[in-house]
Amino acid sequence: MSNTALAEKSSVPSHRETVESAVVRFAGDSGDGMQLTGGQFTLATAFAGNDLSTFPDFPAEIRAPAGTTFGVSSFQINFGSRVIKTAGDAFDMLIAMNPAALKVELGGLKQGGIIIADTGSFGERDLRKAGYTENPLEDGSLDGYRLVALDISKLTMEAVKDTGLSKQEALRCKNMWTLGFVYWMYGRDRKPTADWLIAKFGKRPDVAAANVAAMDAGHTVAETMELPDGVHGFHVDAADIAPGTYRTVTGADALAWGLAAGTHLADIKMVFASYPITPASQILHSLSKMIDHNVVTFQAEDEIAAACAAIGASFGGSLGVTSSSGPGIALKTEAIGLAISTELPLVIVNSQRAGPSTGMPTKTEQSDLYQAVLGRNADSPLCVLAARSPADCFEVAIEAVRIAIKYMTPVFILTDGYIGNAAEPWNIPDINDYAKIPVNFRTDPEGFHPFMRDADTLARVWAVPGTPGLEHRIGGIERDYDSGNISYDPGNHQKMTDTRFAKIDGIARDIPAQGVEDGATSGKLAVVGWGSTYGPISRAVANLRTQGLDVSHIHIRHIWPFPENLGDLLKGFDQVLVPEMNHGQLVNVLRAEYLVPAEGLNKVSGQPFKIIEIEDAIRARLEN
Repeated sequence: MSNTALAEKSSVPSHRETVESAVVRFAGDSGDGMQLTGGQFTLATAFAGNDLSTFPDFPAEIRAPAGTTFGVSSFQINFGSRVIKTAGDAFDMLIAMNPAALKVELGGLKQGGIIIADTGSFGERDLRKAGYTENPLEDGSLDGYRLVALDISKLTMEAVKDTGLSKQEALRCKNMWTLGFVYWMYGRDRKPTADWLIAKFGKRPDVAAANVAAMDAGHTVAETMELPDGVHGFHVDAADIAPGTYRTVTGADALAWGLAAGTHLADIKMVFASYPITPASQILHSLSKMIDHNVVTFQAEDEIAAACAAIGASFGGSLGVTSSSGPGIALKTEAIGLAISTELPLVIVNSQRAGPSTGMPTKTEQSDLYQAVLGRNADSPLCVLAARSPADCFEVAIEAVRIAIKYMTPVFILTDGYIGNAAEPWNIPDINDYAKIPVNFRTDPEGFHPFMRDADTLARVWAVPGTPGLEHRIGGIERDYDSGNISYDPGNHQKMTDTRFAKIDGIARDIPAQGVEDGATSGKLAVVGWGSTYGPISRAVANLRTQGLDVSHIHIRHIWPFPENLGDLLKGFDQVLVPEMNHGQLVNVLRAEYLVPAEGLNKVSGQPFKIIEIEDAIRARLEN
């Protein structure tokens, strides 16, 4: 198990080893229900009081060829009695439901780690489809691991034989049998999962009963069988976390709820217009259930229609929000330019994925920062924010609503597939602790024109169509600064362009100064991150600081404009290292803005950074 395993405590049964943290990875075919299995283990772990972080990792194809390496679907969870900030590096336990899962995932298992394998799925044909010429469960190639080889398929069939299910339906219960086995390994309570199964299959009580029976059978086998040498149960103490009411939350759900909370604080309606795309669709799914919270959702016929519908909603006095991933954002680009030109509030959510083009839809990446900051025709400034974790999506969404309304501007929220699908415990906040977001619709017709501006923010007035005396038109053609009428005057275009830039630049005076997450405000090395690199950077820096290395962690939420003090802060360090899941985007923006010798650490594999990768990069720069 984890290198940080603690000594056994007397209160723990002698057959269980107490560990501080553990990483478990469930892997199987896309039809084996690994995401569901991992999700239930996550809930059981949350009920046990552990801190946790998850990493669902699955193919884009709805049903890739069964039994092949292309179709392997995995779910990883890191949980423990200490603060957990990532889904973990190498895993302690691998559950391999077929040979393909073993072949794909074995490289991520620690030497000496535990493998639980379903021998019933390791037939000759299964092995051939996975590319094995010999059975790895028998040829000695797994001698460096602790192998628990069980015919889970047969044991599941035996457990549910009295339920009346067909053979095909019965075999679908083997993920629950396996979950029951793993529940015993970590001392998890089965009741929440049993309750969930009964509710989920309310119209098929026979299916619910079979799944519960399979789970119980797996638990019983683990409890009573003679496990191989070195394999035993484990105990993980509850984490010491702040008091509060917690629930697990994914980034997509937290983002949806944050948008709804933001418009609630502004006391206006939200109109969320979107077109389905992986991994952004879940935000639409979540918001579609919130009609009682003054939320309107609209699934448009395409990305352009979705963006334009959101802009129309903002013109009408609601807050328009649209969402997509990189390819869809590219299609929305002209409409986003329209929102900049008309100076209407608009929130655009980009759930980044590996590209270009269709790329790897279910794999994570941070390669749309350029697209958000710079990716439009002409000089088209807007505001860009980035969420760092699933729970942080809630806070970032509220901040995006605030800035969009106050400055009458589009605001990008950058999240990614890792944040959107991952889950972590969330201390549910009290909405009454948040400041209201003022909305000042223009009602006075005296001297009105649509591009009258606030002297401080430079935001233009927001006049709802139909307000007597405030009839007006806005559009994509340049407008006169002093009247709002169409203008081709050269000097006016210069003034309007300068004003649009000054408005966005001014947001820097209205956001928190950039702080240091961990470490000193000057020194030998600053590791600067954004978005979902927060977890691995945070853990890597903390680990190395305990070893005496002079390194600090800076994590940027406000990507554009940057906080006013960021340049001075970076210049206080001898070296600046910027880990990103792209080929070097933030690092180039930092170099261009501040002329600092920032250096990139780049990864574009579709997988998040591991802690060890960042630790190695820090050591290389401080020890050479």
